[in-house]
Amino acid sequence: MSHVLDAYQQSIIKYYDETRLDYRVLWLNRKNRAVHFGYYEDGIVSHAQALENLNRVLADTVGIDGRDHVLDAGCGQGGSSVWLSENRGCKVDGITLVPHQVVIASREATKRGLDKQVAFTVGDYCRTSFPDNSFSVVWACESLCHTRKKIEFYNEALRVLKPGGRLIIAEYIRDRRPLQPDGEHLLAQWLNKWSIQDIDTREEHLEHMKLSGFINTSVRDITPNVVPSLRRLYKISEKLLTLGKVLQMVGLRNKVNHGNHVGSINHYLALEQGLWFYGIISAQKPG
Repeated sequence: MSHVLDAYQQSIIKYYDETRLDYRVLWLNRKNRAVHFGYYEDGIVSHAQALENLNRVLADTVGIDGRDHVLDAGCGQGGSSVWLSENRGCKVDGITLVPHQVVIASREATKRGLDKQVAFTVGDYCRTSFPDNSFSVVWACESLCHTRKKIEFYNEALRVLKPGGRLIIAEYIRDRRPLQPDGEHLLAQWLNKWSIQDIDTREEHLEHMKLSGFINTSVRDITPNVVPSLRRLYKISEKLLTLGKVLQMVGLRNKVNHGNHVGSINHYLALEQGLWFYGIISAQKPG
């Protein structure tokens, strides 16, 4: 790590450490190791297909191919990094705050014979040690949400991108600021349980990209393509809520585990109330 972690960053690591089993049992597809929400469209009918399809949609949006060198910012267990290398032939560097994710991702890349093409490091994607102009693409799939000040991510992304490089993001986006007080409360009851301080509006993302120096900026609402996956998590969480409470009472689940469970319910309730949407954000560095 290039700097001392603050309490918020430590809470993010703790969240992913404590919920590791939840993701593995209820969500993770071992083939693609994706922990994002996926993308449904004609011909995509299963959870596993949707998870892989979001990678394809994001890669197609910015035209990733074998000539690219991608920074996977907030790479998780390396699902997108491995997919990009296997399916687009590109070189990928993944970075995450969470040490156990680097171990899992590195092991998976080695198992697939991709260790010469894909590498993972522990670090903060807002303060990387990569030289200027290192990458042709910066990729962030459901990871930008954890950044306290989103503009810091955009500034760093612009720095490490080569001239003409592309930025691609899949992210939760708040509908407006401020919401009504009950809306803000519900949103917080999701975000804080997932160790997310806040999410930005469409306008805030566009302004951050402009101030950082990006051009050709775009924010596209793809919520209809993600709703089946969001609803799936909600139904699983609702069904298991009583069991989760009992397990917490007897000490088999802790506060972070239970908070993740409750947050998964509020996540969907906030969507139903129109408090946020799921978007694809793209931009380009001039050059």
